[in-house]
Amino acid sequence: MRLYLKYFEIHLKSAMQFKGSFITTLISQFLTSFTVFLGITFMFGRFHMVHDFTYQEVILCYAIMLMGFSLSQLLASGFKVFDTMIANGQFDRILCRPRNEIFQVLSQRVDFVRLGMLFQAVVMLIYGLITCPVDWSFLRVLTVILMILGGFVLFSALFLLDGSIAFFTLQGLEVMNVFTYGAIEHGRYPLSIYGREMLTFCTFVVPYALVQYYPLTYVLGRSDRAWYMLLPILACLFAVPCWVVWRIGVHKYKSTGS
Repeated sequence: MRLYLKYFEIHLKSAMQFKGSFITTLISQFLTSFTVFLGITFMFGRFHMVHDFTYQEVILCYAIMLMGFSLSQLLASGFKVFDTMIANGQFDRILCRPRNEIFQVLSQRVDFVRLGMLFQAVVMLIYGLITCPVDWSFLRVLTVILMILGGFVLFSALFLLDGSIAFFTLQGLEVMNVFTYGAIEHGRYPLSIYGREMLTFCTFVVPYALVQYYPLTYVLGRSDRAWYMLLPILACLFAVPCWVVWRIGVHKYKSTGS
């Protein structure tokens, strides 16, 4: 952790070398996610309910998903450029070092411009917590925290899987964006509104629903199943097969040859 914090400090100093560009990019990231917030607001100006979910409930739902996603974008974005590391031979250098490969890839990049998106998620979360008619208790607050952490681990695992594919294709596959950026797009609403088939896929294949829909129903009082609060922890197990794919890729890696 001490070494990672050193890397974190280096990346921060690097980003602050061009303060004007950094601040402008932060603002653009904030405004990009803010347009989604406006889209939800305008839609609820016409339709007051979406599949029995109110405006405040949807804002809370989206804020939780966006916070987990933006944290993974901030801290796990090294895997998004891993195909470049494969192509230019940088991964060969990583393999010569005594530290774990995943740790080193994570340390290669900290995308501070995603703080704009994270700040938007914080603003929306505060608004949702204040305005959403929820009988808050310790368990419900803990559930929200677990949903955010579970979302962070889930999206980070997807980024790990995306990077792992580069071992076999030498390039990242755009189709993986369906499961990352696409997930945050349709994850702005509770997943049940998309139908049973979609909810089943998001429960047993890529477990978005375990960090969003099911624990959300407990937080909102739509379900009295308190064990739903533990589902984000179960969703973290998705990182295991992603790690297995990574290990297979590392085992089969034969150097860039350049």
